[in-house]
Amino acid sequence: MFKVNVMYPYTEGARFDHTYYRDRHMPMVKARLGNACAYYTIEKGLAGGAPGAPPAFVAMCAFICDSAEGYEAAIQEHRAEILGDITNYTDIVPVLQISEIVVERSDR
Repeated sequence: MFKVNVMYPYTEGARFDHTYYRDRHMPMVKARLGNACAYYTIEKGLAGGAPGAPPAFVAMCAFICDSAEGYEAAIQEHRAEILGDITNYTDIVPVLQISEIVVERSDR
């Protein structure tokens, strides 16, 4: 299993519409990815490690996929549409990381 992380670094004064991201952008991306994406998660950054510190990331999402190649093949056709939608919810440039999931659930 692979995890595609998209992270939005906290920047003072930056704009991020969590409602649009949750209700419109992410469902649209999942629909475009189809079966290449088993499921996705969304996280909203609340705080950093030190008291009163801002979060490192204002938001993050993860697409859980069977393979990095499957994700890339699925997103290729829709990349322009997906990237074009970013301006509807933020002015932050996202950071992307693809990881292999070593342990998916620690409760098993």
